[in-house]
Amino acid sequence: MNRKAIVFLVLLTVLLLDQGLKFWVKTHLHYGEEFGILGSRYALIHFVENNGMAFGLSFGGRTGKLLLSLFRFGAVILLAYYLWQLLRQRASRLLVAAFAFIEAGALGNIIDSIFYGVLFSESAPHTGVARFLPPGGGYESLFHGRVVDMLYLPLVYGVYPDWVPFVGGNSFLFFRPIFNVADVSITVGVILLLAYYYLRR
Repeated sequence: MNRKAIVFLVLLTVLLLDQGLKFWVKTHLHYGEEFGILGSRYALIHFVENNGMAFGLSFGGRTGKLLLSLFRFGAVILLAYYLWQLLRQRASRLLVAAFAFIEAGALGNIIDSIFYGVLFSESAPHTGVARFLPPGGGYESLFHGRVVDMLYLPLVYGVYPDWVPFVGGNSFLFFRPIFNVADVSITVGVILLLAYYYLRR
């Protein structure tokens, strides 16, 4: 497969899966609602929204959110330019695929940050599911949207032994973060990038 086809296929597949799943979750689930994938208790769809950076971190209120969205937008542009340069240089297909996955994931999340605030009504536990293009307008202005997360893999539940300092007797859960297809795409891209540099050694 040629390099341009790899980039096109990765971008198209990731964006369709990511945005399609986000749209469905946003318009069918209440905020905080969850269900097991194929009835599993270890692989769930759990609807939350991320107002800031990874793991729900945020900074600086509305101004900080705007700056974060602009930073993400700039990063997407720079990544696209670098990917174009890789194509011109006929770089390794593995390297091209790695950056295509990273670019696809970054695009998937920046779409939420830029547009979802104006495209959807508010999602909240007791206000019903969100509506697409609501008559009264969206829940926020451009560049202030929240990223939709829904993939939740609580694989291991347990209790720390009593002898463990500070946390002994407390319950623990692995894996706690809730993420989306775009996040998975970025992770795949990073793994491929590491594989590329490892194989070059």
